[in-house]
Amino acid sequence: MSTPSATDPRHQWARLFALPEQPGLPLKDRLRLALVQPILEGRLPPGAAMPPSRELSRLLEVSRNTVTTVYEQLVDEGFLEARPRSGVFVARDSRLAGVDGALALPATSPGEPAPDWSARVLRSLTDRHTLSKPLQWREYPYPFVYGMHDPALFPTEGFRECCTRSLARAQLPHWTPDFETDDVPDLIEQIRLRLLPRRGVFALKEEILVTVGAQQAFYLLADALLAPSQRLGFEEPGHPHARNTFSLRRPHWVPVAVDGEGVVVDGLPPLDYLFVTPSHQSPTTVTLSLQRREQLLRRAEQGDFVIIEDDYEAENLYQGTPMPALKSLDKGGRVIYVGSLSKSLSPALRLGYIVAPRALIDELRVLRHAMVRHPSAFLQHAYALFLSLGHHEAHARRVNQAMLERVAQVDRSLRAHLPDFIFRQPQGGASLWVQAPAWLDADALAAVARRHGVLIEAGSAFFATPRQPCPFFRLRLSSIALDQIDAGIQALARAVMELDSARNHCCA
Repeated sequence: MSTPSATDPRHQWARLFALPEQPGLPLKDRLRLALVQPILEGRLPPGAAMPPSRELSRLLEVSRNTVTTVYEQLVDEGFLEARPRSGVFVARDSRLAGVDGALALPATSPGEPAPDWSARVLRSLTDRHTLSKPLQWREYPYPFVYGMHDPALFPTEGFRECCTRSLARAQLPHWTPDFETDDVPDLIEQIRLRLLPRRGVFALKEEILVTVGAQQAFYLLADALLAPSQRLGFEEPGHPHARNTFSLRRPHWVPVAVDGEGVVVDGLPPLDYLFVTPSHQSPTTVTLSLQRREQLLRRAEQGDFVIIEDDYEAENLYQGTPMPALKSLDKGGRVIYVGSLSKSLSPALRLGYIVAPRALIDELRVLRHAMVRHPSAFLQHAYALFLSLGHHEAHARRVNQAMLERVAQVDRSLRAHLPDFIFRQPQGGASLWVQAPAWLDADALAAVARRHGVLIEAGSAFFATPRQPCPFFRLRLSSIALDQIDAGIQALARAVMELDSARNHCCA
């Protein structure tokens, strides 16, 4: 078959309908996507003629039967219309999304000024320092960052089984109705009877609320509880995403120091709320000691403040028995417990929960309903099956073993290639907090490391007021394979040498 020239109409068809590179999709679905996308984007207007099936099959090197099948499907769905003895055309039905000018820019008169959105937006986070990754971060060979599931660890078969079972006709009544302010009862029971008792927490079903990840839990608590008059204690350094969420309600900020035993309780100023990450402090990974936990609860009772406990990665413990949750020691109802169901599986699943006294949960249910009604009932049901069938425990064991091996490898690699860097071996979780020599700024290191294919999390994002230069950074281990760690640390060491050489050259 001859190759069409740039001016040949066939060349335009080939470019417009290029099959997307999505090998996970069947050929028929890839062709459908290639045909529907230009229609929805308005590049093919209503009434535009489609190429004959024989010609399109030759151009895209697919069977004519495949093209004919997709054409017929799109005709049935109203995207296309077939005209006898004329061919196939884009449908004239303006109800199709994106077909009839939906993508056109709104008309404005030259003399009418646009709204000043910078003055109208009352709560902005665009100037807040937070963790960020480059757009194409998945293409970097050494991603020591959070946000990507490990395909080698993801329980594909088990999770697929649970999703398939949830789609069975007999299961549809359990998740297809509108739940209003409620959650899927099966998931609440799994959280209440299977997950929480392992953390020493025993709760009634009325004391549990499912959220769209821990991040929504922070937002709901901020919206319900915080105001400029409220004094919020927050670990320094601390979890940047929680800090930014709470800052939307502009509480009076009270930084609280962290040491080798976790948050420092002695000398706490008067507070209304205190946010803590006691299992694996974010970002230093230290575990709050039992003595400190008991001391903190006594201090909360004496000072009449409430503790918000983020118990992330609590089950990711390499050896031994996990420290009981702060909530498990709480006898006075002063601890609000935030848990995550999805961090060790995939952050994209977005499932978390709050455990708190019923009076607060009732308020949060109504507030959540005003935002999203409730998290996906299908996902809740599928995850309840995932928990009930024991897949969660099996997956947790695999993750813990993998993280133990990765931590051991990064320990060896740091000692070999960056011996001047200080770090502590974590007891669990999926990250290391590293302190570089005092002259090195981790933000500058992160920028140079990218050129060497390495992504790290610069430590300045974890501080409300980072020192300059800030020599701290975090290495996350959930997104990088074991056999890539040593090469990644070697590449990071080359970035450090590049910065050191530039510093010496500047001082010479």
